[in-house]
Amino acid sequence: MTAIRAIRSKLVVTPRGVHPATVHVRNGVIEAVASYDDLPSGKHVYDAGESVVMPGLVDTHVHINEPGRTDWEGFETATRAAAAGGVTTLIDMPLNSIPATTSAAGLEAKRTAARKKCWVNVGFWGGVVPGNARELGALHRAGVFGFKCFLVPSGVREFAHVGEDDLRAALPKLAALGVPLLVHSELPGPIEEANRKLAKCDPTRYRNWLWSRPLEAETKAIEMMICLAREFKAQVHIVHVSSERSVPLIRRAKKERVRITAETCPHYLTFESGHILSGRTEFKCAPPIRDSRNKKRLWTALGNGAIDFVVSDHSPSPPAMKCLDTGDFFKAWGGISSLQLGLPAMWTRLRGRNYSFKHLVRWMCSGPAKLAGLETQKGTIAAGYDADIVIWNPEQRFTVEPKMIHHRHKLTPYAGHGWRGVVEATFLGGEMIYDRGRFEGGPRGALLRRGER
Repeated sequence: MTAIRAIRSKLVVTPRGVHPATVHVRNGVIEAVASYDDLPSGKHVYDAGESVVMPGLVDTHVHINEPGRTDWEGFETATRAAAAGGVTTLIDMPLNSIPATTSAAGLEAKRTAARKKCWVNVGFWGGVVPGNARELGALHRAGVFGFKCFLVPSGVREFAHVGEDDLRAALPKLAALGVPLLVHSELPGPIEEANRKLAKCDPTRYRNWLWSRPLEAETKAIEMMICLAREFKAQVHIVHVSSERSVPLIRRAKKERVRITAETCPHYLTFESGHILSGRTEFKCAPPIRDSRNKKRLWTALGNGAIDFVVSDHSPSPPAMKCLDTGDFFKAWGGISSLQLGLPAMWTRLRGRNYSFKHLVRWMCSGPAKLAGLETQKGTIAAGYDADIVIWNPEQRFTVEPKMIHHRHKLTPYAGHGWRGVVEATFLGGEMIYDRGRFEGGPRGALLRRGER
């Protein structure tokens, strides 16, 4: 690995704007952002030319699945994919691993599995499930960044969904601890009603999967979470907002000073239900990808701040679990593999929408860092911040092919499509870990704990 003393470019994205600059690095931290010609003497200066120099992405919604389901994804493969995609910090979700991160013992099992495997920095969310309210304090002391729950079945037996009574037991504790509760916001009732009507439908048609997860399931869940956040003065974060109808609820709650934030994902901002062909189960996720008007309004909500930021919800599985042979959307695993591809997906789609590199940093770097309480360390190019940096070419085009994907499994809806924006180099603490398709040195990512640097 090469420790860099300075990185310079004609396009450095800082809180002051996008301008030519030299980023000086010392002991893994940004020492100064100086003028373009202010270079240190000696070696170890990286000249990025006219490529973009940006903070490393922070992805707070990643399912790594190790231990227990490493055949789905593991720390080594997930973090290599992250490095190749310019992601330098990720926070792992508490489910799909065995054991789930619903106890301090479960967290320690995950840390043990992750040691010496991570190419980028990795932190952990804890889980809220029925009956584990007494574990929340111990998980907090052990360093989780906050907690996640499901309001509908999660898809794995180790992580049961919660009801309002469970939330009433957990939220006062989380409010006292000062950490967020991340919520998969769909309610079972509207989904069960919709599925009764679809009992004899063709399971290979995407529109039937779409209709099986109606908008009301999301909006009613968000309404409930807004009420509970207001009642307990708790910090609630709505994950993967998929519906335009959720946006006015979130915007109104923010104006009323309810402690609520929200995210969406690249696949909701990239794809449209009308273009998903029968049997193409690589597009299956929950909530589902909706229509073009919905996509347009999610972009608007992101632009005006109703939705705070964008993260991957990388939720991979072995290809067999996607039921490619039958094309059955109802039996296929509901998750999209995308950890490596979020930056070009977002850049390709935001071009022409009057958004800029600064928006990209807010949505994919500083915004997620703030949710995790890392906003004084990660997600910004400024003096005192960690020198976690991505360098990428915004003009270079490419097509996603399986051989370039570093996730454990190569199946992704992004494959075969043309994108713009190629990651050239990734630095972690001022050391190069990825350089134009090659990984440098070995895994050196830190296992992060809340409140520690």
